Amino acid sequence: MPYVFELPDIGDGLTEADIVRWHVPVGGTVDGDHVLVEVETAKAVVEIPAPAGGTVLHHGAQEGETLAVGAVLAVIGRAGEVWPDGNQPSEAATGSRRSPSPGGPDTGSGTAAGDAPVKALPVVRRLAREHGIDLSSIRGTGPGGRITRDDVMVASAGMPAEDAVAAPAGERVRLSMLRRTIAGHMTASWREIPHVTVFHDADATRLLAGRRALAARHGRSIPMEALVIKALVPVLDEFRVFNATLDGDELVFHPSLDVGIAVDTDEGLLVPVIRQSEKLGLMELAATVADLGVRGKSRSLGPADLTGATFTVTNIGALGGGRGTPIIPLGTTAILAIGKAADTPVVRDGAVAVAPVMPLSLGFDHRAIDGGLGQRFLNRLVENLEEPALFMAD
Repeated sequence: MPYVFELPDIGDGLTEADIVRWHVPVGGTVDGDHVLVEVETAKAVVEIPAPAGGTVLHHGAQEGETLAVGAVLAVIGRAGEVWPDGNQPSEAATGSRRSPSPGGPDTGSGTAAGDAPVKALPVVRRLAREHGIDLSSIRGTGPGGRITRDDVMVASAGMPAEDAVAAPAGERVRLSMLRRTIAGHMTASWREIPHVTVFHDADATRLLAGRRALAARHGRSIPMEALVIKALVPVLDEFRVFNATLDGDELVFHPSLDVGIAVDTDEGLLVPVIRQSEKLGLMELAATVADLGVRGKSRSLGPADLTGATFTVTNIGALGGGRGTPIIPLGTTAILAIGKAADTPVVRDGAVAVAPVMPLSLGFDHRAIDGGLGQRFLNRLVENLEEPALFMAD
């Protein structure tokens, strides 16, 4: 009897995944525990092994389509067996990366309220419930008028669906799972959190000199994120509200500093987490930052690497950036953007000199943190960065 293999929840509350690449075609032979398919979740690209050996009789979705957890991923049987459903995607598979219409993008008429049953995956229905959205009031923009995550997020932001789907003619390329997840998180954060950003500059003369000395001593580069996190530890211990979560009318103060570091990848932004940063020495931090950066760019991070940040650092200076207004991740109260240290005229003892000045941008949740407290936090961080001997002993 054929083995019907359903898409498993591979961790962190997975609800759906995009099919990236089938390693074994329909009609091909697979050994048990060998890679059957690569899928992209909201966190990573994951290889899923075959649960049993045999001949692949059916793919539950084509490459580029989305499959819900619990839907049929594949059917494996004996050579010569025929799966009665052929190789048509299951009802739980939706979407494709490119519009199939050669005559231009198919905007579709969607599903209007009262015209037909609502078409939406369970995960989309759940998202609509969380945002208090009546699905029957939404015009679906997905294949066959199906209501998508983006349709729900647009409706929750108060934008008319007609405006949201209006676009000039051209190629339509479906957003990746990661990009769709980022879009949802950013929309929710911007809608829910009243953002405030304050700015300050740090004279990085001693910091950069110490960084060069450490690199020479240890024979390896020292990521700027490691230095800044080390300088942040005592500041976050003093200003605990910046390492907290606002939960209704309560603040939850976290016992450890789990710092998320933004990693720029070709597919989109990932934020792996350095656990218990306060317990790590500078060189341990440097090694961890470097490792997470490499694994982030190769999309080899696991779900556990990408959840639970209590404070976030983003180094826009690595790309030549200066100041920024970063968006605060949901569940946290603040985020720090590091700019590139650039030679700048400064006044010292009444005389003009040139020094490497590093711009810093601190974004925080104004519901929990007032502007004065935000500026005092940033002032204290600048003091630490300008006196790096306090934290660069190792």
